[in-house]
Amino acid sequence: MNRRPGAAGGGRAGGLVLRHAAAVAVTAFALFPILFVVSAALNPLGTLSSATLLPGGADLGNAADLLTTTPFLTWYANSVLIAGLTAAASVAVSAVSAYAFSRFRFAGRRIGLVALLVIQAFPQFLAIVPLYVIFSVISDNWPAFGLNSVWGVTLLYVGGQVGVNTWLIKGFFDTIPKELDDAMLIDGCTPGQAFRRVVLPLSAPVLAISALLVFIATINEFLVASVFLTGDDSRTLAVGLFSLLADQRNANFGMFAVGTLLTAVPTVAVFQFLQRYIVHGLTAGAVKG
Repeated sequence: MNRRPGAAGGGRAGGLVLRHAAAVAVTAFALFPILFVVSAALNPLGTLSSATLLPGGADLGNAADLLTTTPFLTWYANSVLIAGLTAAASVAVSAVSAYAFSRFRFAGRRIGLVALLVIQAFPQFLAIVPLYVIFSVISDNWPAFGLNSVWGVTLLYVGGQVGVNTWLIKGFFDTIPKELDDAMLIDGCTPGQAFRRVVLPLSAPVLAISALLVFIATINEFLVASVFLTGDDSRTLAVGLFSLLADQRNANFGMFAVGTLLTAVPTVAVFQFLQRYIVHGLTAGAVKG
């Protein structure tokens, strides 16, 4: 039975319209919360009950109040510093650990891998009480790495991220032919040199993805930071912005909305910087899979 050419063309046009309609609906659904937060940030009344998509009398008063009445810039610097150091340190430690698990065979290797996986199955907040006791003792001897310390919380975050990153990076290392390492060893290189000159450059995609995931998780983390960072000068953005809403009578959602919008800037900047590595890593992983 022959089909009319017009019917096929009409079906393709109808499918195209449906796809575009679905794309518009999904985009509107995704943008609505962002527009609402922007509206709340520009709303001079500072309340959510009066927030609309197009607020009347919109101004930047909430942003000015946030920068002048709170140590927001200190919170901002603390969050970016902690997230950046945690991402760099955790990826570096995880890469070395993953290389050892991927390339070498030693006693306890399988047990170590299983232990890393099992430990990650338990939420980090289960260890808050013993960690708090440990950091209290550290504060008495090395205050720079104790409570209310950016460096101490960074070490805590690094320890919490190493396990899952080791598994992720090891899976990528396993896809790199071991013959490349052997060729470097035959040429006189040490295993460390083979790791730096061959494995690391080829693993740039997964390292970039791991760094981005750690950065996002750390800059948005609240529970651990709220326990270990209580001073105004040591708070992160999540803890500092929450303090703006702690007093229900004087809560200013306009300032809070401004802070949340500014919090997204470092994440977007890091994503844009690592985007080319992420895209290459996803396509390479699909081909290798």
